[in-house]
Amino acid sequence: MTHAPHHLTLADIARHLDVDFEGDAEQPIRGLATLKEAAPDQVAFLANRAYLKDLATTKAAAVLLHPEHGKNCPVPRLEMANPYLGYAKLSQLFDPLPARDVTGIHPTAVVADDAMLGKGVSVQAHAVIEAGVVLGERVVVGAGSVIGADSVIGDDTRLHANVTVCHGVVVGKRVILQSGCVIGGDGFGFAHDGAGWHKIAQLGGVMLGDDVEVGSCSSIDRGALGDTVIGNDVKIDSQVQIAHNVIIGDHSALAGCVGIAGSTTVGKHCMLGGGVGLSGHLTICDGVQVTGMSLVTNSIHEPGVYSSGTGAMSNTQWRKNAVRFKQLDEIAKRLSRLEKSHRSK
Repeated sequence: MTHAPHHLTLADIARHLDVDFEGDAEQPIRGLATLKEAAPDQVAFLANRAYLKDLATTKAAAVLLHPEHGKNCPVPRLEMANPYLGYAKLSQLFDPLPARDVTGIHPTAVVADDAMLGKGVSVQAHAVIEAGVVLGERVVVGAGSVIGADSVIGDDTRLHANVTVCHGVVVGKRVILQSGCVIGGDGFGFAHDGAGWHKIAQLGGVMLGDDVEVGSCSSIDRGALGDTVIGNDVKIDSQVQIAHNVIIGDHSALAGCVGIAGSTTVGKHCMLGGGVGLSGHLTICDGVQVTGMSLVTNSIHEPGVYSSGTGAMSNTQWRKNAVRFKQLDEIAKRLSRLEKSHRSK
């Protein structure tokens, strides 16, 4: 449930979405909520048919929904072909976070003398900005965050509390870095001499495009030689690991706990479900969707939906199937022999 930081009316909401509405234009709107929980001064939305059962009893001031459901709505409605997109746009109106930002440098922050800070920058308590850093206009550096030497942060980017941006990282405009993420840590590079490991210095950097979001406790490693590159409008969930020299194309999205090994390239408009793993040195073309918990060990050159693994089942059934899986090779050989015998007759 969300509440507006300032007074809005139903007319304001409709104007923001550029849609028509029925109802009292001056109806105060103070927040967003689900169909089931909405109060008479809140807007609800219907984007999933599974919640259609809650529409008839909603107490919302208005409901954002697809035109096909409009006739079943008992309260004023805001009709859109993509109501979930409408919900996303409305959520920005009710976000109180920007209103709490205070421009300037907190007394406990440490800022290098040669760092360059744009207009309207907010550097919060105990943040550290090292030598040679360039911050664009209206950048917010959250409490306890660290920006390493010679990094560049674009306009209107926000670092939440305790974000680490290592040295030589380039971050685009309007980027959101959630708490605990690390951008530009060392990639996993070691050479073995037969007795032990020798660390390979990671000499590249990281480049994040515009409008990127990186979830909490995710890691994007710096390149071994060239840069790790994240394209424009890429959305990365929490606890994601992106190894050195990975390239991710524009408008792709990675759900929680995705792991991408080094030097793999993911195309544009790709979607990787939760827990997906990509082996190293692969190429994934544009327009690929990989469903949750899948393991990709070969390059993908055709757009489409890809899956691996099996869904959960009873342990008894799984044990039987595990035995059968071990027998597949022998069954395939027997089938091949039968086919050869049949052809020879």
